[in-house]
Amino acid sequence: MKLKERLISEKNILKANLKNNIMAKTQMKSYSLAEMKDKYIGKKGTADRDEYEYELRMDVLGRMIKTARQERNLTQEQLGELVGVQKAQISKLESSANSATIDTILKVFKALKADIHFNVTLEKKHLQLV
Repeated sequence: MKLKERLISEKNILKANLKNNIMAKTQMKSYSLAEMKDKYIGKKGTADRDEYEYELRMDVLGRMIKTARQERNLTQEQLGELVGVQKAQISKLESSANSATIDTILKVFKALKADIHFNVTLEKKHLQLV
């Protein structure tokens, strides 16, 4: 084979490989969030998954407290005074509410004049107080 023909042949091979690589990348399998959680955190009911879900809920609760405080144009120090705790405890609550007691959380939302609602579900059955 002549040099020119050989170069053209190798160039065509490279183009074909590149095309195959691009097609392979565009045909990637997608995963749902639930599948990713199951794979990387653990299936529902496992200790790791339960810990993850708990920490996530506590983080969301902390963010709710911070958002409500900011909506009321209060500083952490002002909210702490209303609740009867130090600014540091409000800061800790906002960053992760997992160290707080229910009593403290209720006091915080009361000071913020915010309604909170609890839902309890047992075996996929919603409970209501009579």
